[in-house]
Amino acid sequence: MTDWTEAAAPSADDIEALAREVLAGLPPEFAGYAAEVILRVEDVAGEDVLDELEIDDPLELTGLYDGIPQTEKSPSQPQHFPDTVWLFRRAILDEWAERGDVSLGALVRNVVIHEFAHHFGWSDGDIARIDRWWE
Repeated sequence: MTDWTEAAAPSADDIEALAREVLAGLPPEFAGYAAEVILRVEDVAGEDVLDELEIDDPLELTGLYDGIPQTEKSPSQPQHFPDTVWLFRRAILDEWAERGDVSLGALVRNVVIHEFAHHFGWSDGDIARIDRWWE
């Protein structure tokens, strides 16, 4: 019989470390823009975010880009808050366990790339055309 008393779910720091590895591997033409974005890892999205997105179950939201995409920024209109990519640890772990067919690193990589693609100005439709991950 396996003793699971010593097992622990990956922490927010573990998820952040995986995400930072992804960011370190971005091509140079994207790395500079990505460096301007704050990366945050929380257990789940807050109620205000879920309400705004009309999501009932916090485990349905693995990540979120909050900011103004590069394609919409204007030097004449300064931004008063930093662009932020949020990763939601519990939702990521839930999806990882539910899928059972990908590594945690691969899932975190996909979520990070997806959210940073929004920072670069890509829509969900743009991302879906080149990334068939969710099929």
